[in-house]
Amino acid sequence: MNSPPRQSGILLHPTSLPGAHGSGDLGAAAFHFVDWLVAGGQTLWQLLPLTGLGPGNSPYSSPSAFAGNELLINLESLHEAGWLSEADLAEAPAFPEQRIDYAGVRPFRMGQLRRAAGRFFASSKTREHAAYQKFCADSRAWLDDYALFMALDIAHQGENGTLWQEWPAALAHREAAALREAEVTHGEEINFWKFSQWCFFTQWAKLKAYANANRVEIVGDLPIFVAGHSADVWANPGLFDLDKSGHPRVVAGVPPDYFSETGQRWGNPLYLWSAHAAEGYRWWIERMRQTMKLCDIVRIDHFRGFESYWEIPAAAETAIDGVWQPAPGEAVFAAMRRELADENGRLKIIAEDLGIITDKVRKLRQDVGLPGMRILHFAFGDDARNPYLPHNYDANTVVYTGTHDNDTTCGWWESLEQKEKDRVHAYLGVGSESSEELCWYLIRLAFSSVAQFCVIPMQDALALDTAHRMNQPSVGEGSWEWRYRWDQVKAWHAERLSDLTSLYGRDYESQHPVEVDES
Repeated sequence: MNSPPRQSGILLHPTSLPGAHGSGDLGAAAFHFVDWLVAGGQTLWQLLPLTGLGPGNSPYSSPSAFAGNELLINLESLHEAGWLSEADLAEAPAFPEQRIDYAGVRPFRMGQLRRAAGRFFASSKTREHAAYQKFCADSRAWLDDYALFMALDIAHQGENGTLWQEWPAALAHREAAALREAEVTHGEEINFWKFSQWCFFTQWAKLKAYANANRVEIVGDLPIFVAGHSADVWANPGLFDLDKSGHPRVVAGVPPDYFSETGQRWGNPLYLWSAHAAEGYRWWIERMRQTMKLCDIVRIDHFRGFESYWEIPAAAETAIDGVWQPAPGEAVFAAMRRELADENGRLKIIAEDLGIITDKVRKLRQDVGLPGMRILHFAFGDDARNPYLPHNYDANTVVYTGTHDNDTTCGWWESLEQKEKDRVHAYLGVGSESSEELCWYLIRLAFSSVAQFCVIPMQDALALDTAHRMNQPSVGEGSWEWRYRWDQVKAWHAERLSDLTSLYGRDYESQHPVEVDES
């Protein structure tokens, strides 16, 4: 039996790409990034969730687990389609190049989308209209609820913090007559949200096809929980642990850990797992099916929540007073495997198994057959038994220098106490180095490990400092804003990655040797 291929790649969310209009998107820079991955011998591009942004601009608190992020829609493509003019795009403010000013980017981009939608619907019936109608029909299972939710959210001032539970009772409780009336009243707004989703999925399909044609696989991200103020909870209240008013009775989070002394109170509603079991985990199957349309491999965030989850009273201000509750475990994955497994009977899923991991969680991951994650930043705090040290890995592993929640490796190195720095030096067999060179030693360590997959954050590939961190858990302000410039990317970055990829057998050629006909 052949061993699974060794692969490597880069973690970069599309919002971090360079480009016009204030944030990265699915336009030319994304295709150029694929070309850069190919030049560096990389075959994986890992992303954060492609769904819309929630409070604090987090992609982990989306208004829908199925809909795409409208801010990722490339406006130049809408200009090429004839729905935006040069003058429209020239209205863009002078956005910063290396941070996303969401307060400015959001109104500009959404305003341009509305303008494009108006021109699209005003145009004569064309091939594009037929494609739009087909998308709406194919996506009806989630799109109708999402578009109506977003229309009602705007009508009832969701931008000012109004939650769906505070809408008129007939709408909050989804009375059929009220929904029919709302669909008529808000028909134009509903069409706008459907148009935006069609644009997103059309553009994403082209980018993914380009990546796959160049032997680059997309690693997506599926958060285990969904936002309380979302189309998912509003449309499926029976699947969540809510009180009679529709508010969460208890919420999700994690106990005190590496990132926070008081734990993390995420605030997501928790699942009513008995209801999911009663429907054969259908909602989970369809959610995973949708995610698998967007990517080739799915990273499930907070995998340990399928074994047990930290339940926090909704009224609690921190996560300290939570309790562990049992989750359904393997049953969810067995249901998904029946409909979504590949030709080898496997689910192409990565388990994010960080944090407080018990033997039961490890057993669940092994029983389901999923690779787990190892973070080198966590490896040097104690002794040789540390599970994050490469000599303790097995092949069914994904190794990272750090994740989107970690500091950059340069920033991490500068923050270490001398005792821990000495352990890093001893393990690597090097002396005192600059943070930039130490960063590359850690990248080399990740590439050389037995882990099947190796993923490096783009910030580490460029050896950037703390100022370029993507997210700091429990400190929402300033997170999710990082972008890079093309002039920061030098030819030697790709060359060095390519050399490591070949040296440690992670390049495509090493995994797919040419067979010579000796007859």
